[in-house]
Amino acid sequence: MTLSVDSNESNGGESLEREKKWIRDIVRHGSRRAADALVRSYYDEIYAFVYRQTGKREDALDLTQECFLAALRSISSYDSKKSGFRTWLYHIAAHKVIDLRRKQRIVYYSLDEQEEIADEQDFTLDIQNKELLAEIEQLVSAQDPLLQEIYRLRVYGEHTFPQIADATAQPESKVKAQYYRLIAKIKKNHEL
Repeated sequence: MTLSVDSNESNGGESLEREKKWIRDIVRHGSRRAADALVRSYYDEIYAFVYRQTGKREDALDLTQECFLAALRSISSYDSKKSGFRTWLYHIAAHKVIDLRRKQRIVYYSLDEQEEIADEQDFTLDIQNKELLAEIEQLVSAQDPLLQEIYRLRVYGEHTFPQIADATAQPESKVKAQYYRLIAKIKKNHEL
């Protein structure tokens, strides 16, 4: 698992100061240039985070856009003392994915459609993996939003437990306990 760190740790002081200036310019002056620069600096990363969870380009594009619109609308409420801007964005993105999962319905395919696809050699393995992932996602989506956020930030965002604790304003020990209980539940349900 790749270690993700907050922008103030990874980009250095100069990038952090530039980010603070962009945020200040957006809040004080409504600067479109600063908003554009801020979005560009995080767009690919947030898109990848969302895409890994949705698996659909269109959904990922839509949710990424929604994430940044929500962030820019509420940027005046962002508090750098509570978390880094990057962590705050991941928090918003995780909730956008949770909202999407609540709206989605399971799609069933007819036997005729499945038979057409069955000609591919790897179909059985692909379907088993997709079914397993869908079952796991269904189990996760049935959990409370905080637990879903912890899971998504850890698995899809590759955040550390301290980063997740910061993003969710929860004690690290509670974050770890909830995450590992959910993983045990997933393993038990799927005999992994």
